[in-house]
Amino acid sequence: MSQTLIPLAVPELGEEEWQAVREPLFSGWVVQGPKTLAFEKAFAQEHGVSHALATTSCTTALHLALLALGIGPGDEVIVPSFTWVATANAVLYCGATPILADVDPVSFLTTPEEFLKRLTPRTKAVVPVHLFGLCVDVMALRAVLPPDVRIVEDAACAAGGQVQGQSPGGLGDVAAFSFHPRKSITTGEGGMVTTNDDALASKVAILRNHGLNPAAGKQPPHYMPPVDDLGYNYRMTDIQAAVGLVQLGKLNRFIDTRAAGARRYAEGLAGINWLTLPSEPQGGRHAWQAYVVSVDPSLTPVGRDGIMDLLAAQGIQTRPGTQAVHMLGYYADRFGYRPEDLPGAQAAAANSMALPLHTRMSDDDYSRVIAALKDIG
Repeated sequence: MSQTLIPLAVPELGEEEWQAVREPLFSGWVVQGPKTLAFEKAFAQEHGVSHALATTSCTTALHLALLALGIGPGDEVIVPSFTWVATANAVLYCGATPILADVDPVSFLTTPEEFLKRLTPRTKAVVPVHLFGLCVDVMALRAVLPPDVRIVEDAACAAGGQVQGQSPGGLGDVAAFSFHPRKSITTGEGGMVTTNDDALASKVAILRNHGLNPAAGKQPPHYMPPVDDLGYNYRMTDIQAAVGLVQLGKLNRFIDTRAAGARRYAEGLAGINWLTLPSEPQGGRHAWQAYVVSVDPSLTPVGRDGIMDLLAAQGIQTRPGTQAVHMLGYYADRFGYRPEDLPGAQAAAANSMALPLHTRMSDDDYSRVIAALKDIG
């Protein structure tokens, strides 16, 4: 008899979100409007930043952030190799060159030293990725970087996290968040740009709305604003924003629930010698977007992929933590990367494994996952 599936991730959506979309639907204002503005203000307040601008996705948020910084052809932007490919793709969208950096195979984060090793006179920005909800110490990174190198936080996984008591989103020059269904809060697809820089916020607002600049000419509302920039249609809808407002109000509860699940895993899996478990940051708050372990292939005969197959046979979904961008065909072919060029990212791609973690998991679900891993031996 087959067991009930334990999915890797499930968003928590229900009656409140359903009721929230009634207002934009019945008002007829379904594009970017008052709900989007309210969501932006609430998100900015939650993360202690001056500006938050909603977008269609984190990918478009990253694209806008880089464009607003003036990143373009001839520029280099240093990006961790162990990240979702969109982090590097956004650099290419600007016509710039992504320079891939290695990661620590335990924390999965890129250290300041790894960024520094790849600096050249063409480096215009670096992109620390707050991976799986664990925040990079951006303050330590800022302390060693030249002052003219800008910092773009890829905070896709980090809503509600903290490092040294500070929230992501305002640690660097500009940041990008995701509201994909695998994240702690969701709007379906959707993203957010955050910054404390007034000029950057103004530029992002113009670029996400076709390049229209309503402040430039100061004409009456019935006149069309001037267009002095190549812009994009990267606007969030009010339907999505209505859902986002409800979800944002639940963010801290969601993280607390996920943190309790992470503690359940830490207690239950502590005795397995071939697993390295994620840990809570000192002086910070893990946002627990995902619970990603590392498998030591020398201590288990089946390896990471064999373990995922065994779990799948028991109705337990898993997946690799994320991608090693330098090993993806497009990047390997275009830039000549070999897998061994970035050994930390290579190991992370080969041995990382995300376990089910979401707010709808029961204690029995955690027990099943833990028992299945222990049975592997």
